[in-house]
Amino acid sequence: MQTGKLSAPGSSLRVDAETAIILREAYHKIEALYRTDHYGLYDYVRAVAGKLTKVDTFYVGFLQGSNRVRYPYGYDSGKYDDPATHTYGPNGQTAWLLKHRQTYRFAYDNGAVLQAGIACGDLSRQSADAVTVPMFRPAEDGSEQLFGMISMHSYEPDSYDDNAVRAFEWLAGMIARVLTRELEDRDALRLLPAGEDSPNLLTSEAVLEYLSYRIASLRTIADDALAEAGEAPQAVKDHLTKLIRTAEQTQSELIEMMMDADEGPERRFAELTPAQQAVAVLLVEGHDNDRLATELGISLNTVKSHLSTILRKYEMDSRNQVADDVRKLLTR
Repeated sequence: MQTGKLSAPGSSLRVDAETAIILREAYHKIEALYRTDHYGLYDYVRAVAGKLTKVDTFYVGFLQGSNRVRYPYGYDSGKYDDPATHTYGPNGQTAWLLKHRQTYRFAYDNGAVLQAGIACGDLSRQSADAVTVPMFRPAEDGSEQLFGMISMHSYEPDSYDDNAVRAFEWLAGMIARVLTRELEDRDALRLLPAGEDSPNLLTSEAVLEYLSYRIASLRTIADDALAEAGEAPQAVKDHLTKLIRTAEQTQSELIEMMMDADEGPERRFAELTPAQQAVAVLLVEGHDNDRLATELGISLNTVKSHLSTILRKYEMDSRNQVADDVRKLLTR
């Protein structure tokens, strides 16, 4: 079964001829047009899926940390859905994907897994069919890491046959391939000596710069709309459509920026042992070494040893810096 990975070399995707033509065209367009344009990529994949079958709701989600999913792109009943972040529990769709590591289909359990998670799309209606495909990329240990998912839903039952599911899995594999290649390219660039184009951790300044640029684009489009307000109504509609789409794109890109911006504190904290994490959490409260030893029931020498290791792992010079970093994690 395909699960967000392209077919193995030498194997053929078992879809009908018409579907194969659509997917072949999609392959060339994705390769040519949508590298680094994530919003455009997700939007195009949704459109391709809509050529193949009925798609009422479509979304893309990415795992982050131990219990969160960020959804930078969603679409329901012909309308863009606002990006969102959710904490997932042990019984919903995300937990199912992590456990089974394969495509989820509504027919497996008549949608029970969907009902156990957070609803998406039109909350006044329930999906009557759904397919959710996990996306994988290579991990450092050589295994396949599940890092995201794409999902399509229909409000009509029995919308997705095997042909549609295989095609959707292939599209998920294309998204995973594009995103993985971008990550590999950034890793390769990091090996070079520092330069102006070397990638850095996302900062608030970079976010503000991005916002400034995007808002300037919105203002220009609005100015064009105002200048042509006296012309045919269709011209105004066209400009407003551009304005809406640019706003949608900005929202989608910002939610992905947030993934890079707030990943550091959680990643650094996860590298500590449980004993070191206990010390790091108490640093937020400003305790000195004696108080740390008392609170944790350990010796002063053990406290000092933990602190030395924490500073080394965090690559920071002071306990106050570590405390600030941990505070970001605890107050997210």
